[in-house]
Amino acid sequence: MRGPTLRAAGLVTVVLAGLLGSAFALGRSLVPDPHPSAAGVATPLTATRYGDQPPSTDFPGGTASARPIPDAAPDAAPVEPGGDGPYGALVTTGSAAVALTFDDGPDPRWTPQVLALLAQYGVQATFCVVGENVQAHPDLVRSIVAEGHTLCNHSWNHDVRLGKRSPAMIRADLLRTSDAILAAAPDARIEYYRQPGGAWTPSVMSACADLDLTPLHWNVDPSDWKAPGATAIEALVRSQVGPGAIVLMHDAGGDRSGTVSALQRLLPELVFRFELAPLPVGSP
Repeated sequence: MRGPTLRAAGLVTVVLAGLLGSAFALGRSLVPDPHPSAAGVATPLTATRYGDQPPSTDFPGGTASARPIPDAAPDAAPVEPGGDGPYGALVTTGSAAVALTFDDGPDPRWTPQVLALLAQYGVQATFCVVGENVQAHPDLVRSIVAEGHTLCNHSWNHDVRLGKRSPAMIRADLLRTSDAILAAAPDARIEYYRQPGGAWTPSVMSACADLDLTPLHWNVDPSDWKAPGATAIEALVRSQVGPGAIVLMHDAGGDRSGTVSALQRLLPELVFRFELAPLPVGSP
């Protein structure tokens, strides 16, 4: 091959290599980087996001005034109501104290931020924890207990249709979650249960009675699971909170930056206006 031909072939090779490199770089730029967690670990794209699971429309829930519907399990034993919420679930603290409650954790990104804010203002709250997250992050459960907060069973994996399962499956789910909590923090007291989505049924209430768990609902719901932004969360809590309120918020299950920011602004005011206390538990 003559010199001019070799030079032409070499030039074509260089141009093609440059074009291929540019195409590869462009392709890489179109792939989003993983969102880092607080611990510096990439959040898996397949991670469960309970915030994407709205309250089930098949059940009463979300408001204290919802009307009960018949349960799918006709053999469920009747349960005497203990509160004014759906099927007798608690919707107030029974005193002038206000209870802040946080659902769906623990989460390695958001739970430590919530705990830090509560510690900053000397506030103790109630954490309704999900069993699979307890199993994944037992250190956070121990931190919650060590800082004097109350723990509440919130089912194993946030199944909003748990109330339509068989009584045996419901009982097994609650027991599995409580066992995980006690494995992480053996001295923890577990006296409350909150049904995912507020989807209470007679079968769930019967399981609570059998396991000595008090059904825990709420009467202030800023719908922070929808991630509406800090301003909306803050405004709704401020307008609805009063003596005896049980406030529903979330420290897991999705992007909780709005909840953390709203809490940062709300806590100084709430501490000034009310006694903030965790839901009470008995002695071991």
